[in-house]
Amino acid sequence: MNGLAIIQKIAVYIIPLIFAITLHEAAHAYMAKKYGDNTAQLMGRLSLNPLHHIDPLGTVLFPLIGIILGGFIFGWAKPVPINFSRLQNPKRNLFWIAIAGPISNLAQALIWVLLLKLSFSITGYFGMPLSLMSQAGIAINVSLMLLNLLPILPLDGGRVLYSLLPPAQANTYARIEPYGMWILIFLLLIGGLTYVIQPLFQFTVGFIVSLIQ
Repeated sequence: MNGLAIIQKIAVYIIPLIFAITLHEAAHAYMAKKYGDNTAQLMGRLSLNPLHHIDPLGTVLFPLIGIILGGFIFGWAKPVPINFSRLQNPKRNLFWIAIAGPISNLAQALIWVLLLKLSFSITGYFGMPLSLMSQAGIAINVSLMLLNLLPILPLDGGRVLYSLLPPAQANTYARIEPYGMWILIFLLLIGGLTYVIQPLFQFTVGFIVSLIQ
């Protein structure tokens, strides 16, 4: 997509990005409700309306920078609120609530792969835009899935790790959460995220695309 103008890149990426972030957060909210906590639902977060999930910095600015520069797409939405006192089994339920977001991104990546395959059979005007948007959808969802699986609180991977640790170790580990986003931004600035995620990204994209070949 290096040959596209900036406005064309934004047009190609905007729909997959909105779906990726919206469905990710809605998946968290759905699983929280499933296990007894309807806090997110009461706050309007069990919704497919992107406006309920958008964070101006994480959903707009950072992804826009990544799209324009052609680098790693880094972004986030407003976190889904969880009231642990309402969960049936807080520590065990947290695992499924946290993992639901990355799973939603994996599912979306697979759907975009199918749409990519469909684009190959479409002639005329719509084939190329669908192909480009499908490639963007695969890249965005795999990026967000891998990013969120990093074992750093407050990311989903951090919450998964917290749910699996024994109580004493989990409580010690939870102390890094206030610094988690700063750690991520620092890693992004020094290129650490690209170094860690890029090999996993290439392997994952290569594997799921091979499913349609």
